[in-house]
Amino acid sequence: MSAGASTTTGRAFEKARAQGRAALVGYLPAGFPDVDGGIAALRAMVDAGCDVIEVGLPYSDPVMDGPTIQDAAQRALEGGVRTADVLRTVEAVAATGTPTLVMTYWNPVERYGVERFAQDLYDAGGAGLITPDLTPDFAPEWIAAADARGLDKVFLVAPSSTDERIAMTTAACRGFVYATAVMGVTGARTTTSDLAGPLVARTRATTTLPVGVGLGVSNGVQAAEVASYADGVIVGSAFVRVLLDNADDRAAGLAAISALTADLAQGVAGGVRA
Repeated sequence: MSAGASTTTGRAFEKARAQGRAALVGYLPAGFPDVDGGIAALRAMVDAGCDVIEVGLPYSDPVMDGPTIQDAAQRALEGGVRTADVLRTVEAVAATGTPTLVMTYWNPVERYGVERFAQDLYDAGGAGLITPDLTPDFAPEWIAAADARGLDKVFLVAPSSTDERIAMTTAACRGFVYATAVMGVTGARTTTSDLAGPLVARTRATTTLPVGVGLGVSNGVQAAEVASYADGVIVGSAFVRVLLDNADDRAAGLAAISALTADLAQGVAGGVRA
């Protein structure tokens, strides 16, 4: 399959662009607060306005995650979550018609088997993988498996990436490009990064794919700011935080995650496009 809007993820970004706005991309780790609770939360995010969903595969050595996501992933692992549960989560969310990708460190995929993982993800209706610690030059097995099934390959670019590295990365992507505009670990922040706009411009110079930005957005005002220059606003830690804050009240957690999603969706709709 060719790159771009031929994928379900690409079409979601196209639909948002046609509406004059950025897409809202929401993340939660599978199995948090438990498998069924995570599915309910992700479906609530879809209902309240997420255009694309990222399902995290909990991992025991999450070197790029901040403390909020690490806490949730650890709880999921202690609850016994397995790769099969991640795939079941993908299947349940993808059934809504919303593009659903897995965000994962590479080691669990290698352990599971690259071909097997790609096929099982495809069979679950998953759209593809986001691989934060895998670069295209070390990904020939995944690229071949994804290309054989038309799965999205979402690699990351960062402010420290050279122009040559950005061009190599975007050439290997399908679906969208993930621009991580925070140097260091992930996490919600009170202000957005001044590195993001220039990184998006440098990335767009190399590709026609949508560029989604993840930099710790936690509210609609920040979402509107990022939506003014990015094709997608990626939110993770803020969603995890509201579930952690309501760990003892499942209904309150779902209400809070719906309210946060609605606020973020209003933000991406209100961002004045550059």
